[in-house]
Amino acid sequence: MRNLRKIAVLDQHTIDKIAAGEVVERPASVVKELVENAIDAGATAITVEIADGGKKLIRITDNGSGMEAEQVSVAFLRHATSKIEKVEDLETISSLGFRGEALSSIAAVSQVELITKTPSAISGVRYVIEGGQEKNFEEMGAPDGTTFLVRNLFYNTPARSKFLKSDTTEANYINTLMEQLSLSHPEVSFKYIQNKQVKLHSSGNYNVKDVIYNIYGRDIAKSILEVSYENDFMKIEGFVGKPEISRGNRSFENYYINGRYVKNNLITKAVEDGYKGFLMQHKFPFVSLHIEMEGNDLDVNVHPRKMEVRFARGPEVYDAIYETVRRALTKREMIPEVSVGREEPKPVIKAPVQKSVEIPEPFEVKRRMEKAEVLREAPPVYHAPLTKEEEQMFSGTLKEREEKEAKKEIPVISHTEPKEETAEEVAYREKETETLPAQKQEPEKTEQLEFFKEKLLAPESRSRHRLIGQLFDTYWLVQFEDSFYIIDQHAAHEKVYYEQFVKQFEKQEITSQYISPPLIVSLSLEEEGRLKANEKYFQEFGFEIEPFGGREYCISAVPSNLYGMNEESLFLEMLDSLSPDGENNTLSLFTSKLATMACKAAVKGNHQMSALEADKLIDELLTLENPYHCPHGRPTIVSMTKAEIEKKFKRIV
Repeated sequence: MRNLRKIAVLDQHTIDKIAAGEVVERPASVVKELVENAIDAGATAITVEIADGGKKLIRITDNGSGMEAEQVSVAFLRHATSKIEKVEDLETISSLGFRGEALSSIAAVSQVELITKTPSAISGVRYVIEGGQEKNFEEMGAPDGTTFLVRNLFYNTPARSKFLKSDTTEANYINTLMEQLSLSHPEVSFKYIQNKQVKLHSSGNYNVKDVIYNIYGRDIAKSILEVSYENDFMKIEGFVGKPEISRGNRSFENYYINGRYVKNNLITKAVEDGYKGFLMQHKFPFVSLHIEMEGNDLDVNVHPRKMEVRFARGPEVYDAIYETVRRALTKREMIPEVSVGREEPKPVIKAPVQKSVEIPEPFEVKRRMEKAEVLREAPPVYHAPLTKEEEQMFSGTLKEREEKEAKKEIPVISHTEPKEETAEEVAYREKETETLPAQKQEPEKTEQLEFFKEKLLAPESRSRHRLIGQLFDTYWLVQFEDSFYIIDQHAAHEKVYYEQFVKQFEKQEITSQYISPPLIVSLSLEEEGRLKANEKYFQEFGFEIEPFGGREYCISAVPSNLYGMNEESLFLEMLDSLSPDGENNTLSLFTSKLATMACKAAVKGNHQMSALEADKLIDELLTLENPYHCPHGRPTIVSMTKAEIEKKFKRIV
């Protein structure tokens, strides 16, 4: 017989280690918690440095408000926080961190050294805590702000340590985190150093597009559309990508709520539904959306890592995000521009090389400026020498920085190692820099340029189309203004049919087609339950279904538009997609079937069409909301500019 173990209360040391497991999963968790604390402390510049994937060393330095000496040891107690005092404060919480477990959890499983100073204090404090045990507390010279050194993560919990990945993998988690932090807080200058190499350096000039350029590169930055939306309880700003920069996974779908990077299925669905018809299957968009909401409409206290959120008004949030995305995509002409052959090599323009200047480290600078005898030079391990640019970033209040940025041009700083730019890259960067908000230019100017650019598929442009002919019995060639367009007749015709079918279903202009002999289908118990729960939907969309004995059912009529398309297979696919409780979006359910139907009904490639038929097809495209992509997301039209073609023939250089 097995011995029954007695119930015992865990000691505080064990409790702390268990709690640490909820907050500190890997080195990236430490960086996240400490950087968010720095942002909450009002920092305008934050440097993150790691070694060996963050396992051996994480150093985070900020120019925030610092911590008062008597508050330092209290901050490492469990549930110690400056963000809330009572449960009611959770309804209006706006800071990034508020649980009060981060420092306690980090200190429980690592060796932590803290150096901090408030602007009003003459000197700072150095505090050392290892495995939750205080080791040292002393006064020392320090600049305003806070520096954390976290060494040997999980040194006292080897079972946790062995589950960490390789140094490279753990560093990649931190890389991704730093990119997210830079995108969610464009007002903060982030510098990220990995094994003594600068991997990312954002300027903190409030311009999200600059950060996108630095992280994702030129091709992404030039293919994004600015969006803005506001209602009585939420505000949305940011960028959505044109369909041509889609990816095979959701890594480019980024959403931030009140400055916090989050994951939420409702937001994901709203965005991807907004892109329906613009992207091919299994492709996902580029999105960077900043959402602001009041605390009583939002619950961020869902998960210890505060990554997931819940909404009080979910359907309204969905509608707002869907409308924001859809409006951005449908109000512009989405014809991808293609290149004729390989790009010609561009002449390289070398940037002038600037000599590095040795400057005193910040401790010395502070001591000389304040002329305070009590300050003494800190050991190099605490703060590496800063560049002149970094020293400037680590000085001044947020208000002073705002005033400075409004008066001067902010350089775009790349996070990659310095490299030579091509002439095209230089030209693009200079063009983008001209439109920075810091230079107080009118944001409407960019929109006006797009608005006045004439569209191929606009009624006023129709009379100036020049139909050149058909290529390979599949593509129609059209000249308009200074561009050359190629229309895929099958994709275009498929889209016309598809939207016609969708409108019929939306307006319930459905007709039934009787089939002879009727279809007899056998259903499982689960399928039978789905059919009974959703019987009215099938009736509304033109099906006539009756019991035929046992678990067999007789289908005597189907929607006329589905006639002749393996009706039994389509019926079973629809049934599998339905909810057993009868709550469904019936239009979404039938949409994929309508796409299949449109594809089969449309004119195929390798089929000769007359010029009259091609003209009629273009006329029909003019009436569509999104004529630029077929139901499966393939482009219906591509274009080439006259200038691009003339380059290939060396008419222009």
